[in-house]
Amino acid sequence: MTIFQSIVLGLVQGIGEFLPISSSGHLKVAQELFRLDGVPLLFDVFLHLATLLAVVIYFRRVIVRLFAVLFRWIFRKEEPSCQELSGTVDQKIATLSPNDRAGRNTILMVLVTTVVTGVLGVASSKIIPDLPIRFVCIGFLVTAILLILSAVFERKFRRVDENGAIVFSGISLFQALVIGFMQGVGTLPGVSRSGSTIAGALFCKVDRITAGDYSFIVSIPAILGAFVLELKDIGSVSASIGVVPVLCGCAVAFVSGFASLSLLMKLINKGKLEFFALYLIPVSILLMILF
Repeated sequence: MTIFQSIVLGLVQGIGEFLPISSSGHLKVAQELFRLDGVPLLFDVFLHLATLLAVVIYFRRVIVRLFAVLFRWIFRKEEPSCQELSGTVDQKIATLSPNDRAGRNTILMVLVTTVVTGVLGVASSKIIPDLPIRFVCIGFLVTAILLILSAVFERKFRRVDENGAIVFSGISLFQALVIGFMQGVGTLPGVSRSGSTIAGALFCKVDRITAGDYSFIVSIPAILGAFVLELKDIGSVSASIGVVPVLCGCAVAFVSGFASLSLLMKLINKGKLEFFALYLIPVSILLMILF
């Protein structure tokens, strides 16, 4: 693999990981176009780790807040007073953990979602390398359908207050199970992880702001778990690809990933995710013709 190819793959990963168009599907297509045979799955996971860093930086305040809740929970510390928290808890943090009770619930639901995703992810990892490129086309269509249906569902069941503002909701056990299942489905090439996870949350009547935040919070343990599972191939990555191309790809994936994540969160706030179906449907048809 050349440095140029790794940069292109990093760009594809960074954009596709957060925008609901499937990074794994686009990576598979790009590798097919570059005629890159035998690229270790761990290389894709390295690119995912780079975009994971973008998630951690973007949601750093939520993550710090949840870790603080976890620390107090473990060591039975008292929750800070409202005066201490005033001016520090913004809207993004408040959607997942406005207080310790809500924060503990979020932590538990993240664990539930991760377990469900892990079971499906381990099962799908055995078949992903053998899936033909045409499966990616089907995955793109599935993602497009999920985005359209979730947009219709969200508008129909949206909860607003007397001022017309969206009512924020926590994550229940049932919602965590469904989101974990949808995130597991999102491990298949062509099916967007962010798209399927957010769609699953919207189907369960989670408000779109919380759905977006929760989707990326639960991506952290999912990506770390995939990295641990593929660590056995770390030697083959350095041997078949090289250290420099891997580093270049990861750097580009991080920068483009942070930019695309920032864009996606704005689109989620406006409820515009279904527009990506207008891209996925023609692309899937074109790929079916080409491959």
